[in-house]
Amino acid sequence: QLRVVESGGGLVQPGESLRLSCTLSGGKLDSYNMGWFRQAPGKEREGVSCASITGINKDYAASVKGRFTISKDFAKNVVYLQMNNLKPEDTGNYICAIGTDWFVQRRCLMRDQYGTWGQGTQVTVSP
Repeated sequence: QLRVVESGGGLVQPGESLRLSCTLSGGKLDSYNMGWFRQAPGKEREGVSCASITGINKDYAASVKGRFTISKDFAKNVVYLQMNNLKPEDTGNYICAIGTDWFVQRRCLMRDQYGTWGQGTQVTVSP
């Protein structure tokens, strides 16, 4: 059974960095597009970043472009989200998801492109 588990969240100050991990089990990472989403209290879940099956094609939300980087480690079956220069507005529960369709730029940031979700890891950015 396909499953993803996130880790790496924490409490950091503005300007600091975190690297989130998403470990896939029950399948091989080179078979799926993968996405990172986040949800803040009282807000809708929003797409942050996504990567294609090969990991070559990627996309980012405008709010994180230039600060966040998504990558795939096929040997470890792990997807990473490197987050630099964190801001208070980056605070939220970061959730990894497994894609169900072809990778299409921009569409890969939409929730309906994913069928299996993790529980998330909390990121809090506060002075």
